[in-house]
Amino acid sequence: VQLQASGGGLVQAGGSLRLSCTASSRTFSTYLMGWFRQAPGKDREIVAAISWSGRDTYYADSVKGRFTVSSDNRKNTVYLQMNILQSEDTAVYFCAARPSGDYSGSYLLLRPKQYTLWGQGTQVTVSS
Repeated sequence: VQLQASGGGLVQAGGSLRLSCTASSRTFSTYLMGWFRQAPGKDREIVAAISWSGRDTYYADSVKGRFTVSSDNRKNTVYLQMNILQSEDTAVYFCAARPSGDYSGSYLLLRPKQYTLWGQGTQVTVSS
């Protein structure tokens, strides 16, 4: 299974971007998904996560009210809509996945080590 992330770019502060992460697996609907980001010199941090049922989501405090995570099982794709972008959002963004296994439909994974699949990362640069 491969994850392909896209949608990054250069945007002015206050602008918007939508990141996409497409999985090559037909069982995408049973994957727990997450978005992480890593700025230069910093650890990789959770941005948002979505349960495999799609009913539950998590957002880091720094992005609450500005970012929205969603999934489209027909397209094997998870999205991260990012609005009101700030310079502090500048980072490489990664999508991550893990087959649901025994996890319930409401479970969320928040730590990088919990994920088994990673996309290649897409750069988001916000100019002030």
